[in-house]
Amino acid sequence: MELDWTYFFSLFSMGAFYRASAMVIALGSLSWLFGLVLGFGLAQADGSRQPWLRWPARAYIWFFRSVPLLVLLVFVYNLPQIFPATGVVLGIPFLAGLVGMVMTEAAYMAEIHRGGLLSVAKGQREAAHALGLGWFATQVRIVLPQAFRIALPSLINEFVTIIKLTSLVSVISLPELLLTGQRLYTQNFLILETLLAVAVYYVAIVTVFGAVLGALERRLDLARRQPEALAEPALAGLRQGLGSAPVVAPAVRGHGAPPALELQGVHKAYGSHAVLKGVNLTVGAGDVISIIGPSGSGKTSLIRTVNALERLDRGEIVLFGESHLKGGAPVDAAQLRQGIRRIGMVFQGFNLFPHLTVLQNILLAPGLHGQGSAAEQHATALRLLDKVGLLAHLHKYPHQLSGGQQQRVAIARALALRPDVMLFDEPTSALDPELVGDVLKVIQDLAAEGMTMLIVTHEMEFALQISDRIVFMENGLLQVDVTPERLRQSDSADDTVERVRRFMQLTP
Repeated sequence: MELDWTYFFSLFSMGAFYRASAMVIALGSLSWLFGLVLGFGLAQADGSRQPWLRWPARAYIWFFRSVPLLVLLVFVYNLPQIFPATGVVLGIPFLAGLVGMVMTEAAYMAEIHRGGLLSVAKGQREAAHALGLGWFATQVRIVLPQAFRIALPSLINEFVTIIKLTSLVSVISLPELLLTGQRLYTQNFLILETLLAVAVYYVAIVTVFGAVLGALERRLDLARRQPEALAEPALAGLRQGLGSAPVVAPAVRGHGAPPALELQGVHKAYGSHAVLKGVNLTVGAGDVISIIGPSGSGKTSLIRTVNALERLDRGEIVLFGESHLKGGAPVDAAQLRQGIRRIGMVFQGFNLFPHLTVLQNILLAPGLHGQGSAAEQHATALRLLDKVGLLAHLHKYPHQLSGGQQQRVAIARALALRPDVMLFDEPTSALDPELVGDVLKVIQDLAAEGMTMLIVTHEMEFALQISDRIVFMENGLLQVDVTPERLRQSDSADDTVERVRRFMQLTP
């Protein structure tokens, strides 16, 4: 028996199939979009620390991934028999099919989103926290754009799956492609010709929409973007309009002024392992203090407690005479973010936002906090980039910069909020030796301008040159707080000072 090709081709001029195709596109697209949004909410709830959010989300995902879609569609469509009030919505086959498909797809998309969310580095959230961004702003501006890019290939594949699954809604008499074909071949018995035409319609829909979503994926691929560095004539034009306003506010020193920072009896433990065992430290306005010590001594944990990246177990941190953090006390989120905005943080791993350009990285926090007009924020960002020697690279993305350049951008980003105190967590340890000098020069310039700084570093010679005081930590305690001048003296009778000199390899 030969195929009836004439009949087969006639099916592509039949209005019923085009109406059915429109039905498939509408049902599939809406199911994908609603499933996308609901799935993201489920993924967020699944990753929540709150059990009342996490366990219901996991139960939903488990249940609707386990129930066959065909069974769910029949149940949803017949639900008005149990709850008559639902008939207003579920009595309409299209809406019943949409509800059933969204309930199922949300569970699958939640797992896709969860993979995307897990792929966003923890440092991205920490950088957002250090810039004073709240949970919602962090999710919308930092986490979601990155997670969506990562998950997009899987989401596109899920769209193709959804288009094909629309054939199951024929069970509730929705006239999509398969049901339209079935009604035809029950009349003329040309089953193969009709189903072949149905397959071609599905292939055409998937091909067109797959191409559109594929173009979106390519557009969002940062590796394809190749912005060039600005040439000297363009840089000269930019610099002419920058003005000479200072980008760093020098610390206010004076008798009676409160210290910039006071750490009082700070304790921190991870489980049974105590990393900070009662640290007391006073940082005066304009002081530059380097924190040194062997690995595991608690240096990084100490400065991470200052901007609440780590919670205090006991003790208190006072910022310019006002309580900033108290161990064991409830935290007022708004007050905490206000304090964090006064503390700039530069991380060992840079933690720039990879989906934003250099300029956008710097403008993000001032824009969200409403710090001046848009024109003022833009001018300040350009002056900061010029200060760190990267004005020519303002339109590049972080992955297009060297490690040293990324760290200088990170410093500029932290300075954009005009902080009163700067924290540096081993800012050069992730850099190649030839890149260290440029970063240290920027920090040295900040010290000369009167910025209050707390620096965790392994650059011993740099610490001696730049610091007002050097703090040595070991075993979770502040063992020595000493000036560089005293460390340079080789006749010290203090054993603890000699321990620091040996650690810094100053002992002949």
